[in-house]
Amino acid sequence: MTGRSILFTLAVFLGSCAGPSAATQALREEKVIVRFAGLNENAAREVLALYPLVRTSLMKDLGWSSDMRPEIVLVKDRAAFRKFSGSEHISAFAVSGKDLIVVDYSKMGGRPFTLETTLKHELCHLELHRHITDTRLPRWLDEGICQWVTGGAAEILTAGGRSLLTEAALSDRFIGMQRLTDDFPSDGKGMLLAYEESKSIVEFIIKTYGDAGLRGILGHMHRGDDLENAVLKSLSISLNELEKRWRASLSEKASWPAYLRDNLYEALFLFAALITVCGFFRAVKKRREYKDDEDEPDIREDDNGA
Repeated sequence: MTGRSILFTLAVFLGSCAGPSAATQALREEKVIVRFAGLNENAAREVLALYPLVRTSLMKDLGWSSDMRPEIVLVKDRAAFRKFSGSEHISAFAVSGKDLIVVDYSKMGGRPFTLETTLKHELCHLELHRHITDTRLPRWLDEGICQWVTGGAAEILTAGGRSLLTEAALSDRFIGMQRLTDDFPSDGKGMLLAYEESKSIVEFIIKTYGDAGLRGILGHMHRGDDLENAVLKSLSISLNELEKRWRASLSEKASWPAYLRDNLYEALFLFAALITVCGFFRAVKKRREYKDDEDEPDIREDDNGA
Protein backbone atom coordinates (compact mmCIF):
# COMPACT_ATOMS: atom_id res chain seq x y z
CA MET A 1 0.00 0.00 0.00
CA THR A 2 1.42 3.37 -1.03
CA GLY A 3 1.73 6.36 1.26
CA ARG A 4 -1.12 8.15 -0.52
CA SER A 5 -3.50 5.17 -0.34
CA ILE A 6 -2.67 4.68 3.35
CA LEU A 7 -3.52 8.30 4.09
CA PHE A 8 -6.79 7.99 2.16
CA THR A 9 -7.74 4.75 3.91
CA LEU A 10 -6.91 6.28 7.29
CA ALA A 11 -9.05 9.31 6.53
CA VAL A 12 -12.01 7.10 5.63
CA PHE A 13 -11.43 4.97 8.73
CA LEU A 14 -11.16 7.94 11.08
CA GLY A 15 -14.34 9.38 9.65
CA SER A 16 -16.25 6.11 10.08
CA CYS A 17 -15.10 5.65 13.68
CA ALA A 18 -16.42 8.76 15.29
CA GLY A 19 -18.47 10.74 12.80
CA PRO A 20 -17.64 13.60 10.46
CA SER A 21 -15.54 15.46 13.04
CA ALA A 22 -13.16 12.55 13.68
CA ALA A 23 -10.74 13.50 10.91
CA THR A 24 -10.12 16.83 12.67
CA GLN A 25 -9.79 15.17 16.08
CA ALA A 26 -6.17 15.95 16.75
CA LEU A 27 -3.77 17.58 19.18
CA ARG A 28 -1.12 19.79 17.62
CA GLU A 29 2.15 21.06 18.99
CA GLU A 30 5.09 22.76 17.35
CA LYS A 31 7.00 19.53 16.67
CA VAL A 32 4.28 16.87 16.36
CA ILE A 33 0.63 16.24 15.45
CA VAL A 34 -1.31 13.41 17.11
CA ARG A 35 -4.55 12.16 15.57
CA PHE A 36 -6.87 9.70 17.24
CA ALA A 37 -10.29 8.07 16.86
CA GLY A 38 -12.21 5.74 19.14
CA LEU A 39 -9.87 6.79 21.95
CA ASN A 40 -10.14 9.47 24.59
CA GLU A 41 -7.89 12.48 24.58
CA ASN A 42 -5.67 11.04 27.31
CA ALA A 43 -4.10 8.62 24.81
CA ALA A 44 -3.07 11.48 22.54
CA ARG A 45 -1.76 13.52 25.46
CA GLU A 46 0.34 10.55 26.55
CA VAL A 47 2.01 10.59 23.13
CA LEU A 48 2.54 14.36 23.33
CA ALA A 49 4.24 13.95 26.69
CA LEU A 50 6.53 11.15 25.48
CA TYR A 51 7.47 12.59 22.11
CA PRO A 52 10.07 15.22 23.20
CA LEU A 53 11.95 12.62 25.24
CA VAL A 54 11.83 10.11 22.37
CA ARG A 55 13.03 12.67 19.83
CA THR A 56 15.95 13.86 21.99
CA SER A 57 17.08 10.30 22.76
CA LEU A 58 16.93 9.24 19.09
CA MET A 59 18.87 12.23 17.80
CA LYS A 60 21.56 11.51 20.37
CA ASP A 61 21.81 7.87 19.26
CA LEU A 62 22.03 8.74 15.57
CA GLY A 63 24.16 11.83 15.99
CA TRP A 64 21.84 13.87 13.77
CA SER A 65 19.60 16.91 14.07
CA SER A 66 16.13 17.23 12.57
CA ASP A 67 13.32 19.73 12.04
CA MET A 68 10.74 17.10 11.09
CA ARG A 69 7.16 17.47 12.39
CA PRO A 70 5.67 13.98 12.16
CA GLU A 71 2.02 13.08 12.25
CA ILE A 72 1.18 10.20 14.61
CA VAL A 73 -2.12 8.36 14.16
CA LEU A 74 -3.42 6.19 16.99
CA VAL A 75 -5.72 3.39 15.83
CA LYS A 76 -7.86 1.46 18.30
CA ASP A 77 -9.53 -0.94 15.87
CA ARG A 78 -7.14 -3.91 15.53
CA ALA A 79 -8.83 -5.32 12.42
CA ALA A 80 -8.60 -1.96 10.66
CA PHE A 81 -4.95 -1.60 11.61
CA ARG A 82 -4.19 -5.04 10.21
CA LYS A 83 -5.70 -3.86 6.91
CA PHE A 84 -3.26 -0.94 6.90
CA SER A 85 -0.17 -2.92 7.92
CA GLY A 86 -0.90 -6.08 5.95
CA SER A 87 0.32 -8.32 8.79
CA GLU A 88 -0.98 -9.53 12.13
CA HIS A 89 2.57 -9.37 13.51
CA ILE A 90 2.90 -5.60 13.12
CA SER A 91 1.98 -3.22 15.95
CA ALA A 92 3.09 0.02 14.23
CA PHE A 93 4.52 1.26 10.95
CA ALA A 94 5.98 4.41 9.43
CA VAL A 95 5.38 5.89 5.98
CA SER A 96 8.58 7.54 4.78
CA GLY A 97 8.13 10.67 2.71
CA LYS A 98 4.85 11.40 4.49
CA ASP A 99 6.33 11.86 7.98
CA LEU A 100 3.56 9.53 9.17
CA ILE A 101 3.52 7.01 12.01
CA VAL A 102 0.53 4.71 12.57
CA VAL A 103 0.24 2.86 15.89
CA ASP A 104 -2.11 0.05 16.89
CA TYR A 105 -2.90 1.53 20.29
CA SER A 106 -4.82 -1.59 21.33
CA LYS A 107 -1.47 -3.44 21.55
CA MET A 108 0.18 -0.84 23.75
CA GLY A 109 -1.75 -2.08 26.78
CA GLY A 110 -1.49 1.27 28.53
CA ARG A 111 2.22 0.68 29.20
CA PRO A 112 4.29 3.86 28.71
CA PHE A 113 7.51 1.93 28.07
CA THR A 114 5.94 -0.05 25.22
CA LEU A 115 4.51 3.10 23.66
CA GLU A 116 7.80 4.97 24.11
CA THR A 117 9.90 2.29 22.41
CA THR A 118 7.35 1.94 19.61
CA LEU A 119 7.39 5.68 18.91
CA LYS A 120 11.19 5.77 18.95
CA HIS A 121 11.42 2.81 16.60
CA GLU A 122 9.04 4.33 14.06
CA LEU A 123 10.52 7.81 14.35
CA CYS A 124 13.91 6.22 13.62
CA HIS A 125 12.51 4.85 10.36
CA LEU A 126 11.36 8.32 9.32
CA GLU A 127 14.69 9.95 10.18
CA LEU A 128 16.73 7.31 8.36
CA HIS A 129 14.68 7.79 5.21
CA ARG A 130 14.95 11.58 5.47
CA HIS A 131 18.75 11.40 5.65
CA ILE A 132 19.30 8.48 3.24
CA THR A 133 17.39 7.80 0.03
CA ASP A 134 15.31 4.64 -0.23
CA THR A 135 17.47 3.31 -3.08
CA ARG A 136 20.59 3.35 -0.87
CA LEU A 137 19.04 2.16 2.42
CA PRO A 138 18.59 -1.65 2.53
CA ARG A 139 15.68 -2.99 4.56
CA TRP A 140 17.89 -4.99 6.96
CA LEU A 141 19.99 -1.94 7.86
CA ASP A 142 16.86 0.19 8.29
CA GLU A 143 15.24 -2.34 10.61
CA GLY A 144 18.47 -3.27 12.36
CA ILE A 145 19.24 0.31 13.38
CA CYS A 146 15.67 0.96 14.52
CA GLN A 147 15.85 -2.12 16.74
CA TRP A 148 19.25 -1.11 18.05
CA VAL A 149 18.06 2.32 19.26
CA THR A 150 15.17 0.69 21.14
CA GLY A 151 16.84 -2.53 22.25
CA GLY A 152 14.45 -4.77 20.34
CA ALA A 153 11.88 -5.19 17.58
CA ALA A 154 9.35 -2.72 18.93
CA GLU A 155 7.03 -2.84 15.94
CA ILE A 156 6.50 -6.61 15.80
CA LEU A 157 5.29 -9.35 18.10
CA THR A 158 8.02 -11.50 19.63
CA ALA A 159 8.50 -15.24 19.21
CA GLY A 160 7.89 -15.93 22.89
CA GLY A 161 11.57 -15.94 23.81
CA ARG A 162 12.45 -18.50 21.16
CA SER A 163 15.59 -17.60 19.23
CA LEU A 164 15.10 -18.29 15.54
CA LEU A 165 18.56 -16.82 14.98
CA THR A 166 20.17 -19.56 17.05
CA GLU A 167 18.27 -22.19 15.08
CA ALA A 168 19.50 -20.61 11.85
CA ALA A 169 23.09 -20.62 13.11
CA LEU A 170 22.91 -24.28 14.12
CA SER A 171 21.46 -25.35 10.77
CA ASP A 172 23.36 -22.75 8.70
CA ARG A 173 20.09 -21.52 7.21
CA PHE A 174 20.44 -17.76 7.43
CA ILE A 175 18.51 -15.40 5.22
CA GLY A 176 21.32 -13.66 3.35
CA MET A 177 21.78 -9.88 3.41
CA GLN A 178 21.06 -9.69 -0.30
CA ARG A 179 17.63 -11.26 0.15
CA LEU A 180 16.83 -8.74 2.89
CA THR A 181 17.77 -5.70 0.84
CA ASP A 182 14.34 -4.77 -0.54
CA ASP A 183 11.84 -6.58 1.67
CA PHE A 184 11.31 -9.17 4.40
CA PRO A 185 9.50 -12.52 4.18
CA SER A 186 5.76 -12.21 4.77
CA ASP A 187 5.33 -15.43 6.75
CA GLY A 188 5.55 -15.15 10.52
CA LYS A 189 8.65 -17.27 11.12
CA GLY A 190 10.55 -15.82 8.18
CA MET A 191 9.66 -12.28 9.20
CA LEU A 192 10.78 -12.80 12.79
CA LEU A 193 14.08 -14.32 11.65
CA ALA A 194 14.63 -11.36 9.31
CA TYR A 195 14.17 -8.95 12.20
CA GLU A 196 16.49 -10.97 14.44
CA GLU A 197 19.18 -11.09 11.76
CA SER A 198 18.92 -7.36 11.08
CA LYS A 199 19.37 -6.48 14.72
CA SER A 200 22.20 -8.99 15.11
CA ILE A 201 24.16 -7.59 12.15
CA VAL A 202 23.94 -4.03 13.47
CA GLU A 203 24.92 -5.16 16.96
CA PHE A 204 27.89 -7.03 15.46
CA ILE A 205 29.04 -3.86 13.70
CA ILE A 206 28.81 -1.86 16.93
CA LYS A 207 30.50 -4.53 19.03
CA THR A 208 33.36 -4.97 16.55
CA TYR A 209 33.83 -1.44 15.22
CA GLY A 210 32.09 0.72 17.82
CA ASP A 211 29.29 3.27 17.52
CA ALA A 212 31.63 5.30 15.30
CA GLY A 213 31.72 2.47 12.77
CA LEU A 214 27.95 2.43 12.39
CA ARG A 215 27.66 6.22 12.33
CA GLY A 216 30.44 6.32 9.75
CA ILE A 217 28.40 4.03 7.48
CA LEU A 218 25.32 6.23 7.90
CA GLY A 219 27.36 9.38 7.28
CA HIS A 220 28.81 8.09 4.01
CA MET A 221 25.38 6.92 2.84
CA HIS A 222 23.91 10.32 3.73
CA ARG A 223 26.55 11.93 1.52
CA GLY A 224 25.64 9.70 -1.40
CA ASP A 225 27.58 6.43 -1.11
CA ASP A 226 25.84 3.09 -1.51
CA LEU A 227 26.14 0.55 1.30
CA GLU A 228 29.05 -1.34 -0.26
CA ASN A 229 31.24 1.76 -0.48
CA ALA A 230 30.06 3.08 2.88
CA VAL A 231 31.08 -0.16 4.62
CA LEU A 232 34.43 -0.22 2.81
CA LYS A 233 35.23 3.37 3.78
CA SER A 234 34.06 3.04 7.38
CA LEU A 235 35.13 -0.51 8.31
CA SER A 236 37.89 -1.16 5.75
CA ILE A 237 36.27 -4.45 4.69
CA SER A 238 33.83 -5.40 1.95
CA LEU A 239 30.14 -5.94 2.61
CA ASN A 240 30.58 -9.60 1.72
CA GLU A 241 33.38 -9.95 4.26
CA LEU A 242 31.24 -8.24 6.90
CA GLU A 243 28.50 -10.82 6.37
CA LYS A 244 31.01 -13.70 6.57
CA ARG A 245 32.44 -12.42 9.85
CA TRP A 246 28.97 -11.89 11.31
CA ARG A 247 27.89 -15.43 10.41
CA ALA A 248 31.11 -16.88 11.82
CA SER A 249 30.59 -15.04 15.11
CA LEU A 250 27.14 -16.59 15.48
CA SER A 251 28.30 -20.08 14.57
CA GLU A 252 31.04 -19.89 17.20
CA LYS A 253 28.52 -19.03 19.93
CA ALA A 254 25.80 -21.45 18.84
CA SER A 255 25.86 -25.01 20.18
CA TRP A 256 23.26 -27.70 20.69
CA PRO A 257 23.80 -27.91 24.49
CA ALA A 258 23.31 -24.14 24.78
CA TYR A 259 20.25 -24.28 22.54
CA LEU A 260 18.69 -27.08 24.59
CA ARG A 261 19.48 -25.15 27.78
CA ASP A 262 17.75 -22.05 26.47
CA ASN A 263 14.81 -24.13 25.31
CA LEU A 264 14.67 -26.50 28.27
CA TYR A 265 10.91 -26.36 28.69
CA GLU A 266 10.27 -27.26 25.05
CA ALA A 267 12.91 -30.01 25.21
CA LEU A 268 11.37 -31.54 28.34
CA PHE A 269 7.91 -31.34 26.83
CA LEU A 270 9.13 -33.11 23.67
CA PHE A 271 10.92 -35.76 25.74
CA ALA A 272 7.79 -36.40 27.81
CA ALA A 273 5.72 -36.64 24.63
CA LEU A 274 8.13 -39.20 23.17
CA ILE A 275 8.00 -41.25 26.37
CA THR A 276 4.19 -41.17 26.27
CA VAL A 277 4.10 -42.31 22.64
CA CYS A 278 6.60 -45.10 23.31
CA GLY A 279 4.60 -46.21 26.34
CA PHE A 280 1.42 -46.27 24.29
CA PHE A 281 2.91 -48.51 21.60
CA ARG A 282 4.42 -50.83 24.22
CA ALA A 283 1.01 -51.18 25.87
CA VAL A 284 -0.62 -51.94 22.52
CA LYS A 285 2.04 -54.53 21.75
CA LYS A 286 1.60 -56.25 25.12
CA ARG A 287 -2.17 -56.29 24.71
CA ARG A 288 -1.87 -57.96 21.32
CA GLU A 289 0.58 -60.55 22.66
CA TYR A 290 -1.77 -61.29 25.57
CA LYS A 291 -4.72 -61.70 23.20
CA ASP A 292 -2.74 -64.03 20.95
CA ASP A 293 -1.91 -66.22 23.97
CA GLU A 294 -5.59 -66.43 24.90
CA ASP A 295 -6.67 -67.36 21.36
CA GLU A 296 -4.09 -70.16 20.97
CA PRO A 297 -5.85 -73.57 21.55
CA ASP A 298 -4.48 -75.99 24.15
CA ILE A 299 -2.97 -79.13 22.56
CA ARG A 300 -3.27 -82.07 24.94
CA GLU A 301 -2.55 -85.73 24.31
CA ASP A 302 -5.51 -88.10 25.06
CA ASP A 303 -5.15 -91.10 27.32
CA ASN A 304 -4.29 -93.37 24.35
CA GLY A 305 -1.42 -91.16 23.27
CA ALA A 306 -3.29 -90.17 20.10
